[in-house]
Amino acid sequence: MTSASTPLPVPAHIAIIMDGNGRWAKQRGLPRVEGHRRGVEAVRTVMEAARELGVKCVTLYAFSVENWRRPEEEVGGLMGLLETFLARETANLVRDRVRLRAIGRTDELPGAARAALAAAMAATAHFTEQTLVLALNYGARTEALDAARAYAAAVVAGKASLDDAKSWEGFSRYLYTRDLPDPDLVIRTSGEKRISNFLLLQAAYAEFVFTPVLWPDFGKAELIAAIDEFRGRERRFGQITEQLAAAKAEAAAQRPADVIV
Repeated sequence: MTSASTPLPVPAHIAIIMDGNGRWAKQRGLPRVEGHRRGVEAVRTVMEAARELGVKCVTLYAFSVENWRRPEEEVGGLMGLLETFLARETANLVRDRVRLRAIGRTDELPGAARAALAAAMAATAHFTEQTLVLALNYGARTEALDAARAYAAAVVAGKASLDDAKSWEGFSRYLYTRDLPDPDLVIRTSGEKRISNFLLLQAAYAEFVFTPVLWPDFGKAELIAAIDEFRGRERRFGQITEQLAAAKAEAAAQRPADVIV
């Protein structure tokens, strides 16, 4: 654990597995799509809270490659909610200067959803203050396959070398997230304790928080609680506590002394 005097900073990038919409609806005798609708409202609340707390990037697991297996009616409802969300929220994203990004095989989404997504991303592409990433038709394993294919194609075309794959930095340029920082914190709601094929490579050194709160009930207080738990941990990245302490002491010693006038 870190000491109380030196907590970790607020995570720059939080990734969230938004789970529990269906259970939330079932508990209230409502159709599953109503749970997803309320989940969309939670997205707005969480993004506002993240901005207030200084989180620069939020990635939401909105639709996985496995979600196509759900009943056709539910899948259609989810695609409709995506279109509605983009239609309603693009103006707010522009107002708040939030860049919208999408990761996944988005070319396989229905045409109307693809068009709405492209329009929203184009309208916000120039913002740098905060980024909202929607993982749509996303799976970490399909991302790895797509990255390997893109890398192989680049080698065949003479645009890359086999030596590029000797470092993570070289290979990661072919991931969907090549222009994004790795997540510092991954949150999963609803009490499930698995990561469901989400950012497997990028989250190699992320901290994980699992909360029993269902996604539609997840708000600012729950986000703060997850961040507080994150800040109380020690991120060692393969090192030991003593090495981290020595590095901090060395950095402090090299820091220029304050000038008193």
